Amino acid sequence: MHRSNEGKRVNWSSLGLFRNLRRENKQFAVIGLGRFGRSVCSTLHHLGYEVLGTDIDKRLVDGALTAQIVAHAVQLDSTEPAALKEAGIFELDTVIIAIGNYLQESIITTLNVKEAGVSYVVAKASSEVHGKLLQRVGADRVVYPEHEAGSALARSLTQPSVLERFELDPHHSIVEVAVPEEFHGKTVMELQLRNRYGMSLLAIGKDDHFEINPNPSTRLLKGSIMVVIGSNPDIDRLPI
Repeated sequence: MHRSNEGKRVNWSSLGLFRNLRRENKQFAVIGLGRFGRSVCSTLHHLGYEVLGTDIDKRLVDGALTAQIVAHAVQLDSTEPAALKEAGIFELDTVIIAIGNYLQESIITTLNVKEAGVSYVVAKASSEVHGKLLQRVGADRVVYPEHEAGSALARSLTQPSVLERFELDPHHSIVEVAVPEEFHGKTVMELQLRNRYGMSLLAIGKDDHFEINPNPSTRLLKGSIMVVIGSNPDIDRLPI
């Protein structure tokens, strides 16, 4: 049986930041409205969530409001607990701290929101040391957007057949990949992906229609898409 995914291919990479956010929570705060912060605001907004954006730079605050990517935006100094409290940020369950390029401000802000009782804090880090410091002061999750973007670019250049990649953790991924010529005409059973490559086939599709958990007798055809899950080294061994 074929199932449509509502006419859109899944953008796995966009799920990385949001996969651990509580679905029942409809309100988020994003502190720092630079390029990364704006991207987070825009994505959350389009997913239907209410976003409160803040920045110390009034120009960035006004820009977020003009772009209509936030429900509310406030100019404030996030290193001042009183300012965060007055803005209502401590009342939210999830806060994303997107000021990773300013080490001291990032760490102090993370400490402020965690000490105030915010239950889930995501913080942007600019380096491994920065990330460790953020974890020390209570960040529940640390993201490295520059590293992730660089990694994605390198993979796209060296593995052009990989259409989308969703990293489950640093060692495992789900990928959409064009069916390799070597796999053309072979059935799922004949390929023995688990035995040969140590990965599992989740779906086969074409033109936005996917067969989930395909039948072992299903043949793979060049021009189609296969969705697999496995370790990154195993995925890299695919003949693509």
